[in-house]
Amino acid sequence: MVRMDITPYVDRLAEQLTAATRGAGPETEAAAQRLVVGLDPAMRLAMMEALSQAAAEITAELPSGSVDVRLAGRDLDFVLELPASAVPPQPEPPAAPAPPEPEEVAEGDVVRITLRLPDSLKTRAEELAATSGQSLNAWLVSAVRRAAHERAVSIDIDLSSVPFEGFPGRGRPGRRMSGWA
Repeated sequence: MVRMDITPYVDRLAEQLTAATRGAGPETEAAAQRLVVGLDPAMRLAMMEALSQAAAEITAELPSGSVDVRLAGRDLDFVLELPASAVPPQPEPPAAPAPPEPEEVAEGDVVRITLRLPDSLKTRAEELAATSGQSLNAWLVSAVRRAAHERAVSIDIDLSSVPFEGFPGRGRPGRRMSGWA
């Protein structure tokens, strides 16, 4: 499913209509403004009809399946429906590598440090520690061990172009996954 916001297109039409009346006098410009407000629903409907017709024509050209246009508030959702036989099988995601074995630390090797974190990051770290059943200190020590392990690999993946079906905000720039493996 792909969501399309048609508001920028409707706004562009409205701007072009008001621009056409600039310089024609204040009464004409005021009349154009009133027309723009009144025509907004009609412009949206005309765009929806054109896009629905395009989806119907694409569906007619498909050997199987369909393209549907659905209204979602003021946005349109394009839904591609294919028979199960036409959808290629999704490859199995690779198994996550086993975390490196923690190194044993001799009792005398423990030192105290001060770590300054933004409050929101500290809160998130506390939540993750609680979820894993560890204290914040034990969780941080484990995270540093994983990152400092000589076979550790730093991972930083841009996920902005990966389609996350059913999750809001897919395709947004800045979606990243990073960490140590």
